[in-house]
Amino acid sequence: YCVKSQCSASDSNFTKHTNLPDLPACFQLSVLPWAPCIFLWLTSPFYILYLKMNNRGYIMMSILNRIKTVLGLILWIVCWTDLFSSFHEMSQNQFKPPVYFVTPLVLGMTMLLATFLIQYERLKGVQSSGVLFIFWTISVLFAIVPFRSKIMNASQAEVSVLRFTTFYIYFGLTLLQLILSCFNEKPPHFSSVVTDPNVCPETTAGFISKMTFWWFTSMAIKGYKSPLENKDLWSLNKQDSSELVVPNLLNEWEMEKSKAQRSAALVFLCSEQSVKEQAEFRKAGPGTEPNHVSVSPEEEEVLLSKRKEARQPSFLRALLRAFGPYFLIGSAFKLLQDLITFVNPQLLRMLINFTKQSQAPLWWGYSLAFLMFGASLLQTLILHQHFQYCFVTGMRLRTGIIGAIYRKSLVITNEAKRSSTVGEVVNLMSVDAQRFMDLTTFLNMLWSAPLQIVLALFFLWQNLGASVLAGVAVMVLLIPFNAFIAMKTRTYQVEQMKYKDERIKQMNEILNGIKVLKLYAWETSFQEKILQIRQKELNVLRKTAYLSALSTMAWISAPFLVALTTFAVFVTVSEENILDAEKAFVSLSLFNILRFPLNMLPQVISSIVQASVSLKRIQDFLSHDELDPESVDRRNNTSEYAVSVVNGKFSWAKQDQAILDNINVMVPQGSLLAVVGHVGCGKTSLVCALLGEMEKLEGQISIRGSVAYVPQQAWIQNATVRDNILFGRPYVEQKYRCVLEACALTPDLEVLPGGDQTEIGEKGINLSGGQRQRVSLARALYSEADVYLLDDPLSAVDAHVAKHIFDNVIGPEGALKGKTRILVTHGISFLPQVDNILVMVDGRVSEMGSYQDLLKQNGAFAEFLRNYSLEDIIEDDEIIAVRLSSVSCRQMSIMSNDPENPKKMSRRRRCSERKHPESPTEKKELKVEKLIQAETTETGRVKLKVYWEYAKAVGPLLSLFICFLYGCQSATSIGANFWLSEWTNDALQNGTQHRASTRVGVYAALGLSQGVLVMFSSFTLALGKIQAAPARATHLHMLHAVLRAPQAFFEATPSGRILNRFSKDVDTIDSVIPDSIDIWMRTFWSTVNVLIACSALTPEFLVVTVPLMLLYCCVQRFYVATSRQLKRLESVSRSPIYSHFSETITGTSVIRAYGRNTAFVLLSDMKVDENQKSYYPGIVSNRWLGVRIEFIGNCIVLFAALFAVIGKEKLSPGLVGLSVSYALQVTMSLNWMVRMTSDLESNIVAVERVKEYSETTTEAPWIVKDKQPPPDWPPKGNVEFIDYSVRYREGLDLVLRNISLEVKGGEKIGIVGRTGAGKSSMTLCLFRLLEAAGGEIVIDEVKISEIGLHDLRSKLTIIPQEPVLFSGTLRMNLDPFEKYSDEEVWKVLELSHLKKFVSNQASKLELECSEGGENLSVGQRQLVCLARALLRKTRILVLDEATAAVDLETDNLIQSTIRTQFEDCTVFTIAHRLNTIMDYTRVLVLDKGKIAEFDTPANLLAQKGIFYGMAKDAGLV
Repeated sequence: YCVKSQCSASDSNFTKHTNLPDLPACFQLSVLPWAPCIFLWLTSPFYILYLKMNNRGYIMMSILNRIKTVLGLILWIVCWTDLFSSFHEMSQNQFKPPVYFVTPLVLGMTMLLATFLIQYERLKGVQSSGVLFIFWTISVLFAIVPFRSKIMNASQAEVSVLRFTTFYIYFGLTLLQLILSCFNEKPPHFSSVVTDPNVCPETTAGFISKMTFWWFTSMAIKGYKSPLENKDLWSLNKQDSSELVVPNLLNEWEMEKSKAQRSAALVFLCSEQSVKEQAEFRKAGPGTEPNHVSVSPEEEEVLLSKRKEARQPSFLRALLRAFGPYFLIGSAFKLLQDLITFVNPQLLRMLINFTKQSQAPLWWGYSLAFLMFGASLLQTLILHQHFQYCFVTGMRLRTGIIGAIYRKSLVITNEAKRSSTVGEVVNLMSVDAQRFMDLTTFLNMLWSAPLQIVLALFFLWQNLGASVLAGVAVMVLLIPFNAFIAMKTRTYQVEQMKYKDERIKQMNEILNGIKVLKLYAWETSFQEKILQIRQKELNVLRKTAYLSALSTMAWISAPFLVALTTFAVFVTVSEENILDAEKAFVSLSLFNILRFPLNMLPQVISSIVQASVSLKRIQDFLSHDELDPESVDRRNNTSEYAVSVVNGKFSWAKQDQAILDNINVMVPQGSLLAVVGHVGCGKTSLVCALLGEMEKLEGQISIRGSVAYVPQQAWIQNATVRDNILFGRPYVEQKYRCVLEACALTPDLEVLPGGDQTEIGEKGINLSGGQRQRVSLARALYSEADVYLLDDPLSAVDAHVAKHIFDNVIGPEGALKGKTRILVTHGISFLPQVDNILVMVDGRVSEMGSYQDLLKQNGAFAEFLRNYSLEDIIEDDEIIAVRLSSVSCRQMSIMSNDPENPKKMSRRRRCSERKHPESPTEKKELKVEKLIQAETTETGRVKLKVYWEYAKAVGPLLSLFICFLYGCQSATSIGANFWLSEWTNDALQNGTQHRASTRVGVYAALGLSQGVLVMFSSFTLALGKIQAAPARATHLHMLHAVLRAPQAFFEATPSGRILNRFSKDVDTIDSVIPDSIDIWMRTFWSTVNVLIACSALTPEFLVVTVPLMLLYCCVQRFYVATSRQLKRLESVSRSPIYSHFSETITGTSVIRAYGRNTAFVLLSDMKVDENQKSYYPGIVSNRWLGVRIEFIGNCIVLFAALFAVIGKEKLSPGLVGLSVSYALQVTMSLNWMVRMTSDLESNIVAVERVKEYSETTTEAPWIVKDKQPPPDWPPKGNVEFIDYSVRYREGLDLVLRNISLEVKGGEKIGIVGRTGAGKSSMTLCLFRLLEAAGGEIVIDEVKISEIGLHDLRSKLTIIPQEPVLFSGTLRMNLDPFEKYSDEEVWKVLELSHLKKFVSNQASKLELECSEGGENLSVGQRQLVCLARALLRKTRILVLDEATAAVDLETDNLIQSTIRTQFEDCTVFTIAHRLNTIMDYTRVLVLDKGKIAEFDTPANLLAQKGIFYGMAKDAGLV
């Protein structure tokens, strides 16, 4: 093929054993030029396919592109010039071997292919090509050898001048192409790069920049100079955004579901068929069909169960289809990296061999050193590409899963909602999605670990023969040990998660009901509950810590034990076996490779198990039933009825009994229907049924047009008042002002600090109940829907406000006249003005008709009215008068400028045309103070103080001792390896092993002592973390501080943020920080080991160490500063995802009713993207760091090898092996060390954050020892306010101003006033939830400001406005301290009219209340609060609008109970229904924080002042 004579010279003398090596000409002509060609032809089909799929738009022809193309064509011409010259020579009868024809032909074709690729890439928008870059690099590298040999042989006569010239032209042009391919093209046309101001530089980065992550450097520098902020982050890459990822996953999931349904249908058909057939055979009887055996019922069951099985759609398949292809690219990189890993041990063998041979040429040693460097470098680059692909897949997985869960949570049925609480679903989003994300990084280990193990064993076998089996046996024995530990750890983790969930759930409830806890002085009881759970959690943690110490020992000692057994067996098996340096150190480096896959496998398997649990949970959630959008017919059918229900039967879940039965309702277009009935008779359920929230068992519902819905408990978003009212609709000044007027919100906005731009805390915490309800009503009014469903919106507001709202909004003359309205109400005074009344009794419609009809029928309704109507309903003439006056005001605006649309016209007519002098918002704009401050992120370096705090918690001496132990363990490991190198040198001196047993013995002793020290140090650390328990102390202090914080703290801090501290941060302190410390200590010492070892052996090494360490410090500083801040930004942007989500879940019915699903989904996507925006640079920063640190590690390898080559005279092969094999390990340690430093820095922040909350300002002490009031205090119940003033928070206006009044024991005081007049504030002052700004309150001669809060609060009782229950038994809700007997509890249940309800329950007093008492109706919850008050029975009772949520009948029962049971107590009642306080001793009227009137009701009515006006509004005068 080539000429024989040329090849014969290719013996080793020609290449290796000479100081001027060269390769044979035949090799230079064939293999070297063909290699790059083969590469290009193999990769291009895949590459072209890839480009076809990922089109990014075309790039304009640039100068760069033209030059590349021209060069490609010239190269083709050059190659074929060679070809034609060969033909020419042949024609002149000169014989040429075939290689002279084949090579130029192949090269020419390849150059054409390369030129084609250059253009094709341009059309597909590739800015920088990896494939071509690699091709040109290989071409140049492989052309260097002929380049050198051609110069060396130039003097010889038979050189062809033409070929000589063409070769140099070829070489020059390929070099030029290589240089040009380092530059980037312009971005493609119409790409986001052009439009986006903050585009991620990755999109425009070149191939080299992408491989080394150079494009990230700009952010690293920016982050080092000043702490990064949100505005510094790059936009998310389009293909990672929710906009693309989520729909992609959902499409796959939908396909999966439809497939499952199809297969289910098929299975169903088949099984039906077979069952039918069997039935027929069975009928046919025996003997007729001998070949058919009759089928037993068991078999039938099997068939039926198969039918069930086939129905499960697999979420896993959907995930694989959505994210698999991208992930596979990463797997390909992993495969390459695994193969390259095994190159270095082989090179090490050659290097040790080289040092043995005295006459080997030096260039061979140098080239080995550089080859080692090259292999390591390649491995680094490939490994980090693999990680990048895996992490990005993980990131997309998380985005996809969160998006899918969020979208699902908006449409699941109530039954499904019951099975997964808010907390569980948030967990699906945070924990389970996170698990998937973590798994993707290691998933490839599933196939890669076995591959590495097989390869390592193969090379070891070559090296040491059968003795390897002894080592393998040790490994195999360690596997069950590790597996056992992993299993135990897993069970402990599950247990710990259980306690943690329980603790967080408790904490969540405490935060939601903190006001009630404070009012009842119940904090200690709940603190105890949490601390008990915490104690259990710590016990589990302790066990886990001890286990992990054991597993750490196994992980560190495994390679050593394996090496020990292998070497020991090797030398003892036969005399001939000599352990020399080559065998020992090559085996050691292979054992070190083995260590990683062996340890990773069990971990990967356990994380796959965890992820499969998560997968199942997510799959179950995504497979829940959805609400049937068709259950309510929304088509605009043109019947005269806007709402109709025919034979409706509804339940909350398919298998429950029906709550509503036989419902027939017809509501004419534009009429007002009132729904009345007792507590729990199904009024709210009826409204939910109309919204389509309930399961429709039979019947039809239809609603014409759009719907607006006001729920019984207002749902308020954490946004400004204006946003809550607009709810995504455009802002129209005029219309907005009218809505505020109608809902009586204008005066409230004047009081709020920022007008309508005031931010409302989560769940509307800084608005009063009435304000919340009116904001909710305003939202409905602003939405201009066709049908309004109002679920008891008037119960939470004062009587006169209720009248204002009824007149201006709901009633026959209100803003909604002409719209269809369904109003659930308990207020009787409005009933005469409605068109129809529907009376509900026990889930059925008992009667329906107009007010007059129902009175004539003399049924249940008439009876009900007779009992409760306190006076004749307002006379007709009065109503007419009222209407006339209102009409005359409105006359002015009738001339509307929009006559086409009568609906709009009637709307505008109602809004008086007077121009608002100046909208309150503009005046207030200047002093808007955000209620919820943005979460503070610490910037800059973590202060040493924080580390010191942690060390102090562990114990300073213990901390030092731990460091000392880690030092010892690294010293023993150095000792063991030096001993090994001595041992291998025996072989050199006398060729035999004469002291084998001593050698093995000492080696074993050193290694085992290392293992024991490792275990000991891990144990001590574990002990430190639990015993001195920074964990225990920090959690206790924080819990204590949070429970002692004043009410204002909870208004200004979202509960999600506090919970985050209790879950995430406490978890970090519990388990993450100790692990980081452990790994950091170990890597630190092992790095120090390497440097000491290399420097001791070759002192020249110190010269290189200094610059390398400087470089290392520099990279570390850049990285730590940037990554720490990225982590902080990431964790801050994470909470909004979850808060927004839990907010959404509580308001799903409202969101659905208004049809705002899409908007909320977009909002959620935006929050996720915002979070990923800071997460993505975080991943890349790790890759950036990895490439740079490993480069330093690779340099250490290079220099260790070079110095070994230089000093080969002085060094024994054993020491060379030692120094190089040490250097090969350093890369790993360096990398981990920086990572752990950064992890520690970002995690120790948790200590800082927890500390911050442990130091919140507290309210007054709970108990003041020397000022404790006597046990029977207050004996009389006299209350005196002396010149009393109060404000909500520093810097806000006074809410009560200079109030002075005196109340005698046993008096009953009613407190009335407009919303925001300071009624609730007054009661809060009694309990000192608000501290005085001036003045005193005295109760029975005791100044309340001087005694402890618990002493005060436990002696007062309040029935608060919102009934708050905690999850747990009913008994616990009534009496958390278990002070009272069961008899007493039953007695108060009887008095509070709950006895019948409770005794009907199976579990009686142990009845489990769900989270927030969701399984009781609002009215029942209110009664439970009454029962609490009756049980405490203190001298002073405060009722805060306590009966707002119950119907009149129950209200009367409650009032009579209070009158009889609290006869001799002082009672303060904040009343909305004035009739409840008409018989009180005195009535206090507040106005703008001052006392306006204070006298007996009779006197006040006679005065004709404010109170008289209110009574008149309520129809009591």
